[in-house]
Amino acid sequence: MSTRCGFVALIGEPNAGKSTLLNAMVGAKVSIVTHKVQTTRARIRGVALEGESQIVFVDTPGLFRPRRRLDRAMVAAAWGGAADADIVVLLIEAHRGLTEGVKAILEALKERGSGQTVALAINKIDRVKSETLLALTKEMNEAYPFVETYLISAEKGYGVDDLREWLAGALPEGPWLYPEDQLSDLPMRMIAAEMTREKLTLRLHQELPYQLTVETENWEERKDGSARIDQVIYVARDGHKGIVLGKGGETIKAVSQAARAELEEFLDRKVHLFLQVKVRPNWLEEAERYSEMGLDFKDGNS
Repeated sequence: MSTRCGFVALIGEPNAGKSTLLNAMVGAKVSIVTHKVQTTRARIRGVALEGESQIVFVDTPGLFRPRRRLDRAMVAAAWGGAADADIVVLLIEAHRGLTEGVKAILEALKERGSGQTVALAINKIDRVKSETLLALTKEMNEAYPFVETYLISAEKGYGVDDLREWLAGALPEGPWLYPEDQLSDLPMRMIAAEMTREKLTLRLHQELPYQLTVETENWEERKDGSARIDQVIYVARDGHKGIVLGKGGETIKAVSQAARAELEEFLDRKVHLFLQVKVRPNWLEEAERYSEMGLDFKDGNS
């Protein structure tokens, strides 16, 4: 039997559930999942196996109207990921329907021409009645000629297997690009930084929106099989440093414990995690920070 392999881009508005779907498809946590919008910055690829097919997922940042340099670089990364893919899956939320944001994405897809296979996945179907779903399915397919439509709940797993099976069969024939046991093409240093950033996002909620980034500065393999990981949390202002540290250092301690536990589970070994907080007022304007996130600094130019 011949093998198949190709790239699948998941696109949609922020918070549509792309990261949750990617993790469900791959069967492991490779993209951070939070309830805050715009948490996915880099084009994180997850690799899923289905029969003789290897599906390489490009999890793009949510598509939204960009204001800052970082926003513009994220949106450019999203469309770049879609352009490179064999199949595009547009993910929308069942309870929100055909929003202005989704309409803008459909217009952009039409402008790009009909050379790409685009499927629709309506997510969070457990939140609406079946007649609402039927009406939304009809409305979406009248708005754009999707090749397939899937009704799913990425969080609960409904419909995910059906979508993965279809993708596996629709990809072009060809050799696999990654070893069988590889889940992501992101370096572990970046995955580790994303895990810490997720814990910060969850812990800080509205206090510190997107003015921070995490970088893994050092990764040391120890003789006993454990790993020492040193990370720096960059914030834009002095005031933010106090928020990240918390009263008596309690916030950073809780974040460190949660990130370490998840890293140990992911790596299946002991981890010694050390976090530092540094103020870099202009990190949003530094090209080096963008390359750490897998983004192109130049794409941030308006």
